[in-house]
Amino acid sequence: MPYLGGLGLDKDDLIQALGLSFTVSTLALAASGAFALGDAGASTAALAPALLGMAAGGAVRGRFSEQAFRRIFFIGSLVLGANLASRALM
Repeated sequence: MPYLGGLGLDKDDLIQALGLSFTVSTLALAASGAFALGDAGASTAALAPALLGMAAGGAVRGRFSEQAFRRIFFIGSLVLGANLASRALM
């Protein structure tokens, strides 16, 4: 994610590249057997909120300038990274 953010893509291309990256990584995990068949129900249940989030994100993304979007994107990435790091230390 930081690599894609550092490529200097505009906000729509960045979101598309991230979506493709997450899709390919999810398919790779599924192909490697990392997901159990029993997880399909939980994944399907999470699909509706994810689609609603995508729609809301698309609407909000159009209201921000390129610079504001980048700032929010990198701050969000920093918060997510700090959360992961704090959980790893526990």
